[in-house]
Amino acid sequence: MRDTKIVATLGPASSSENVLREMIRAGVNVVRINFSHGSAQEHIDRVHMVRRISEEEGQHVGVLADLQGPKIRISKFANQHVMLANGVTFTFDIHADVLGDEFRVGLDFPDLIKDVVKDDILLLDDGKIRMRVLAVNEEKVDCVVEQGGKLSDRKGINKLGGGLSAAALTAKDMADIITAAEFEADFLAVSFPKTKADMYMARELMRNAGGNALLIAKIERAEAIPNLEEILDASDGLMVARGDLAVEVGDAKVPALQKMMIRKAREMNKLSITATQMMESMITNYVPTRAEVSDVANAVLDGTDAVMLSAETAAGQFPVATVRTMAHICDEAEFSALVNLDRDLRDYVFNRVDESIAISAIFAAHHLKAKAIAVMTESGSTPLWMTRYNTSVPIYAFSKNIRTLRRLSLYREVTVMQQLETDMPPYEVAEKVASILTAKGIVSKGDTIVITRGSTMGKSGTSDTMQIRKIP
Repeated sequence: MRDTKIVATLGPASSSENVLREMIRAGVNVVRINFSHGSAQEHIDRVHMVRRISEEEGQHVGVLADLQGPKIRISKFANQHVMLANGVTFTFDIHADVLGDEFRVGLDFPDLIKDVVKDDILLLDDGKIRMRVLAVNEEKVDCVVEQGGKLSDRKGINKLGGGLSAAALTAKDMADIITAAEFEADFLAVSFPKTKADMYMARELMRNAGGNALLIAKIERAEAIPNLEEILDASDGLMVARGDLAVEVGDAKVPALQKMMIRKAREMNKLSITATQMMESMITNYVPTRAEVSDVANAVLDGTDAVMLSAETAAGQFPVATVRTMAHICDEAEFSALVNLDRDLRDYVFNRVDESIAISAIFAAHHLKAKAIAVMTESGSTPLWMTRYNTSVPIYAFSKNIRTLRRLSLYREVTVMQQLETDMPPYEVAEKVASILTAKGIVSKGDTIVITRGSTMGKSGTSDTMQIRKIP
């Protein structure tokens, strides 16, 4: 069973029923709805199709709604694009209705004039074009092109080192949160948060809209790095969004930041997703580059809960093959993952009863060489604690709550099983779980399994029982 989960972005290349079904069969655990493209109704229709197909396939596939955020962009050119030569002067004009040419273009973010000063570096089109600020006045920013090239309509702008003041949640994001609540998104990715306040606001808006999605903070601003711990504390997980982050902090800093962020997420019992250009060449090629294989494998070895595909599945030529290839890379990397459970738990301090049950279960299962850990969970907290440490024993999650099962689709090392009724007496739970695992060929006669449950089934935070059982 693959431990690392796969998030796949839906788009024109993956919106047909046949392709989506094959992607789920190939290993997709969570689909990403990208609010930067498409209409609200298109997103709703796609989610309904995902729900139907995953049910037909006997899978619990989660849905991640990804907000566009305050992407700062230039406006349009008279001829859709221009070629910028090194050394020329180029002006950003706050009057966005001005069609651009080789010397100027409009902006959709007038406050840029307040956020930059002489000698700041502006990066356009994900860093492909670089400009240095020469002068700023009330209506324009004059720059000199240091690295030119082709610049097209609506490309994004970043400032090297960060510091642009755009709010994390735009009016469009607020409307999209309502749409996400309508189709019962399991996860909500918040773009460009700078502080915990951005995450608190997103959670309040989601709750007011009637949703209860887990919040994923996309770390893509330089300002977010020193505030990482407080942002994580206000979130349920993070996304290592390497595109915009690399533009702001520099490419060379991203690998170390990725490892630090994943490690911090695991320490704080939060989820993590590693994203951006993981299998980029497979947009047009049937096989990945060796560098991409290493990139995915290293994210797995870092301990990420999930790896994400963007344009590869949204617009690529080989969406199913890309998912299948990524799943194979994850499988191979997981064989090399080190298990040092005794060392990892040496100084562990329990804060709650259900937490102590979770950690005791993985410790006992590891040393007894159990075949499986079966978790009865209402909220998903118990399996989350278990997955923050590498174990040698697979974890199988059961719940009566369908929304909890879909959330668990993102948890590393957890295999989502099925809904389990809560009105059975506690002593029957072990019998039921053992029979399900046996019927699926997961365990057989003589195998040991570890089971955790609450004395009050169906109530959050009541896991207080661990049972060790041998299959007769």
